[in-house]
Amino acid sequence: MKQTVAGGCHCGAVRFSCQIDLTAPTTRCNCSICHKQRFWLAVVAVDDFTLVQGDDALVEYRFGAERIRHRFCRRCGVKPFGEADNPAFGGRFFAVNVACLEVEPEVLAKLPIQYNDGRHDAYGHAPSVTSYL
Repeated sequence: MKQTVAGGCHCGAVRFSCQIDLTAPTTRCNCSICHKQRFWLAVVAVDDFTLVQGDDALVEYRFGAERIRHRFCRRCGVKPFGEADNPAFGGRFFAVNVACLEVEPEVLAKLPIQYNDGRHDAYGHAPSVTSYL
């Protein structure tokens, strides 16, 4: 069941709200950027995401095929979310940084995790080693 959860960057310049099902799988990926950032994401539909404040505080980074808009706070450097358009995820979506959600640690500990082998473009398949993700 979806619930409204607030989130934001470290310094508070970027704030968002999203409707999210905290029983649905979250994702950890071993692609180059997720690996280096230890990015833990939850896919949120466009209609379920609201940027409350801080659009002017966000900077964007794209690499590779440039399909994903990696959004970072220019003040604190935290990536609260990214944006992409992928038919496998139902079209355009937000990849919310689970660590930026304002939920209790006990809730985070219970979130189901799906691992993706993004390093080899094998999304939907877990890499052989996941413990470092």
